[in-house]
Order: sequence, then structure tokens, then C-alpha cells
Amino acid sequence: MKKFKKVLIFMTVVALSIGLLAGCGGTDQSGDGGTKEPSGQPAAGNARSLDAIKESGKVIIGVFSDKAPFGYVDSSGTYQGYDVYFANRIGQDLGVDVEFVSVEPASRVEYLKTGKVDIILANFTVTEERAQSVDFALPYMKVALGVVSPDNALITDAEQLKGKTLIVAKGTTAETFFTENYPEVNLLKFDQYTETYNALLDGRGDAFSTDNTEVLAWALQNKGFTVGIESLGSIDTIAPAVQKGNTELLSWLNDEIKALGEESFFHKNYEETLAPVYGDAVDADSLVVEGGIVE
Repeated sequence: MKKFKKVLIFMTVVALSIGLLAGCGGTDQSGDGGTKEPSGQPAAGNARSLDAIKESGKVIIGVFSDKAPFGYVDSSGTYQGYDVYFANRIGQDLGVDVEFVSVEPASRVEYLKTGKVDIILANFTVTEERAQSVDFALPYMKVALGVVSPDNALITDAEQLKGKTLIVAKGTTAETFFTENYPEVNLLKFDQYTETYNALLDGRGDAFSTDNTEVLAWALQNKGFTVGIESLGSIDTIAPAVQKGNTELLSWLNDEIKALGEESFFHKNYEETLAPVYGDAVDADSLVVEGGIVE
């Protein structure tokens, strides 16, 4: 009986050891310090190196699909807009295809943290809080908050919103700004921009706040609504973001933005994607940042 117990213990130890060895052999170390799955794809959560992106033949970029004219899907199912125009140039200069992934405001940080995308180009305003979770490259646009409301009940001052309902998208600077500075304002929150505008059109809120560049574009295309507050809070910048610690891709993006500034790329981008919407209502220099230098 004692011999049987000893044999049983020995067999258990051997089985466990084999299991551990198999587990160690399931992944191998990638060149950038992250692990790879047996298929060669990066393990979930790991940032891809430049070499890995080039070897795969594609860069995965998170953009909005419902925030015209910056990131949206047109009637033919093609991504369009200011951010998308920039994303396509990134792919061109990397020598790879661009795979677009639709994101929502509140999911942008998480998509980088979990490695679902390599870059976020979704009107991502740089804030200190976000910079603790992701790494921002140099800016390519500047922005403030704006508030759009119906002409027959126009909101021209944030104080007028006290006790009223303001529509915001979750995870945006508008949500943070009004939560911190105007707690008396009732916030009606949605995940998607399509939902926010539908709520405004349906009269479920008194006004809607997001980046002034976007609400102005929307108001120009929707009669009966006006941006009564064109600039609220501080002037912020919008920049690409990568997973925290992905210094190689971050450095490449910074060099790219500097080089593009030398050819006035972002003004060309503006003329192609935004000028047809804004017309004479916006001065390009009030929005565009070239070479990462804010003037």
C-alpha cells in the first residue's frame, strides 16, 4: 500500500511538470518584449512594435464612425473625415494598409490598453487624466467646447443650463467639464454621437455639448439649431494616442507629424474634408495645427 502511494505521488509530480513545460512552450517572446500567440499575432494587451506592424501589412487605427466631418462612414460604407484622411497618410508612409476600427468616446483608452488598436485617431483631446493611461503624440488640431441648442430656446451662456438637461457623450471632455464646474446641470449621457444628436432633435434635452468644431459643423447642416456658445473652457489640443509605453510608435508618429508640417499637410486635409462643411464660418488657422506646434 505504501509503495502504491509513492508511485501515485511520483506520477502526479511528473504530470504537473509536463503541464508546466507545455504552458511555457505555448508562447514565445517577441522582439519588442511582448509575448506572441502560437499564430504569431500579438497577445491581447501587448502593443505592437513598428516591425510587427510592417510585417503584418496593416496598422490598426481606432476612429469614430458617427462624428462627421472628423470620422464617419459614408453611404458606400467607406470611412471618411479629417481624422481618417490623416490615418490614411500614416498607412501610406508606413507602407501598410489601414484597418479601421470604430470606437466610441468612452472606449478609446480601453482599446489602446487591451491592444485592440495600434493608434487612436478619434478627435482625442489631450488631458492630464488621459495622459496617465495612454501616450499622446504631438497635436494636429486645437479645440474648445461648444454648446448647440434650438433657435427658439437658444443657450448663450452656461449659467442658463442650470436646472436644465444637457446632452453629452460618455467619456468626453464635455462630460468632465460640466460634471466638475456645473453640477446643477442635469446631464443626459449617451454612448454614441448618433444618439446624442437624435436626443437633441427629439427634444429630450435643452442643448448638446461637445467639441465646438463638431457642433458648429452639425448646426450648419441642421436648420433650426445654432451654436450659442462657441468656446467654453480652455483651448485644448487633439492628438494621436498609443498604448502607454509604446515609445517606438510614439516616436515615429511625432517625426511623422513634424515632417507633414513641412508640407502643410493638415491645411490640405482641412481643405479636402472640413472646408466643404464650414465654408467661411471657420478660419482654418483657428483649428489646424501644423508640425505639432500650437500657435
